[in-house]
Amino acid sequence: MSSVEPPRVGAPPAERADAARNRARILAAAADLFRGGGDPRAVTMDDVARAAGVGRATLYRRYPDVPAIAEALLGDHERDLQERLLRGEPPLGPGAAPAERLAAFYAAMVAHLEAHLPLVIALDAGSARFAVGSYGFWRAHVRALLVEAAVPDPDALVDTLLAPLAAEVFGHQRAGGLTPERIAAGLTRLAHGVLAPPNC
Repeated sequence: MSSVEPPRVGAPPAERADAARNRARILAAAADLFRGGGDPRAVTMDDVARAAGVGRATLYRRYPDVPAIAEALLGDHERDLQERLLRGEPPLGPGAAPAERLAAFYAAMVAHLEAHLPLVIALDAGSARFAVGSYGFWRAHVRALLVEAAVPDPDALVDTLLAPLAAEVFGHQRAGGLTPERIAAGLTRLAHGVLAPPNC
């Protein structure tokens, strides 16, 4: 497996105390709006500015658009998961067989989606998911597992293995009555079916 680490979601830059207060107000207001029960993609920058009690200029100085706000809200959660993938205990972290690691990654991502689905929808719905920094990290991780398992042509398969983790797919499954446990169990079967050694 390559020693090159995939790109991570960046940590927030250092900021002045007043900027930090504004950022906290903006993020708290946005989190409430995303959790409001409507379509997270319908939240606008004007909605966030009004809810946070800040001017549009203050909001746009920090965040160019709504997905950037969603990414900031998700950043700590995603950095924690990335750290566990790189240096955590197996099977999520190094030291387990590729199929076991992919199954553990799927389970962790199902838990992530269950906890933060409105934010993920706001950030990476549709084709936008491919441009998000975290997608590049997940893609690099899954590709490394495919390479380690000697799966032919990993580039032709990696995005297919990530497709079940699209926010719309997960939301559709949950709306249809599937529990997170059943979704994770199905993905575990997929992981073992693709990455299990040929003689298993």
